Amino acid sequence: MFEYKVVPAPVKGVKAKGVKTPEARFALGVEQAINDLAAEGWEYQRSDVLPSTERVGLTGSETHWRTLLVFRRAMAEAAVADATPARVEPVLTATPAVSSAVPEGDGIADANAPKEPDFEEGNEETRPA
Repeated sequence: MFEYKVVPAPVKGVKAKGVKTPEARFALGVEQAINDLAAEGWEYQRSDVLPSTERVGLTGSETHWRTLLVFRRAMAEAAVADATPARVEPVLTATPAVSSAVPEGDGIADANAPKEPDFEEGNEETRPA
């Protein structure tokens, strides 16, 4: 299993003795970025150019294209064991029985239940008190 690291590619060249052209300076900057991460155990995979939408002003947005460098390295065995979730078996629990039968009682409304007053449509003067 691998872990990945993505870093922005350098946008400016690096000045160095004997490196004169802008292309050579830029290449040196990319080379140094790759070598710095390689010293930490990261293996260079590829570079990608991806869109990034950013706000401009109050309501506008612009798309900028960003160049990214992608690296990977193998994860330690202990980290792999910790990162891999153990398979969890589903636990079946007893659920209460649900019935679609008619509710309890004889189905006859209680005759002694308080009756809601009947109101007529209209203004308050015509309603019964």
